[in-house]
Amino acid sequence: MASLSATFTERLETVARTLEPLLQALLGDAPLAGEIARPPRLVAAMRHAVLAGGKRLRPFLTVETARLLGADGEAPLRVGAAIELLHCYSLVHDDLPAMDDDDLRRGRPTVHRAFDEATAILAGDALLTLAFDVLADPALTEDASVRAELVLGLARAAGLGGMVGGQMLDLEAESRTQPLAEAEVRRLQAMKTGALIAFAVDAGGIMAGAGAEERRMLATYGRALGAAFQIADDILDREASTDALGKRTAKDADRGKATLVDVLGLEAARAERDRLAEEAVAALAPFGAAADTLREAARFAAVRRK
Repeated sequence: MASLSATFTERLETVARTLEPLLQALLGDAPLAGEIARPPRLVAAMRHAVLAGGKRLRPFLTVETARLLGADGEAPLRVGAAIELLHCYSLVHDDLPAMDDDDLRRGRPTVHRAFDEATAILAGDALLTLAFDVLADPALTEDASVRAELVLGLARAAGLGGMVGGQMLDLEAESRTQPLAEAEVRRLQAMKTGALIAFAVDAGGIMAGAGAEERRMLATYGRALGAAFQIADDILDREASTDALGKRTAKDADRGKATLVDVLGLEAARAERDRLAEEAVAALAPFGAAADTLREAARFAAVRRK
């Protein structure tokens, strides 16, 4: 698989750098209209969860998809910020003792370790709620129909039939006496990880007013990219060090989690990861060279080392 270009790396870093002050502002101390007060300890825990670096891949996908279709400026970035807030909530709750019971995230103590378990639960709740606040705010766009479509799309991707439902399936798989079949693992991963990544792509299309055919192609891209990303994550959990990833590794095998590495074997999982990345690349063919950055994002999902 070809190495990543300097242009792609620069774009990824630029979006992350531009996103940071927006996230800081959204996590400010001053209450917004309609809020009564923002408890300092809760705000500090939310900042700990969000302002700890990270690839910011999901906001990047939103911004770059919108840019591909001619929409630029702060609005796609705000949508990306909302998705990142929700993603960070999911990490806070995934790390809890009742879930994956992790002590390290992005090279720092997890929120329940840096603060306490109750504060971590509330910080996750607040980040989840704030994500929808950002999407519903007229500051995003005066077009209420666009805001409503974004809110609905994020709710579907993140909720019962998406990320949260996938987490439930993941927890159930740990206690099963028989391992999940390949199709069951793929469905679980499409929900737990893939749905939010696919929505990040679709959200860029929504912001740009994409047509039905454009959104269909982008959906194919987003689903394949999300699946490749999760397989890459499973492989890294087996092969990378804790220092390299900034989080505990080898935990999936220890807890009996269902992954395609277990179902297919390591070499076949690598091949499937690469196949999915190329499927995502192929889905963008009608967009021509203008989609090169998104093509590289699919390859990045496969070749990343952390």
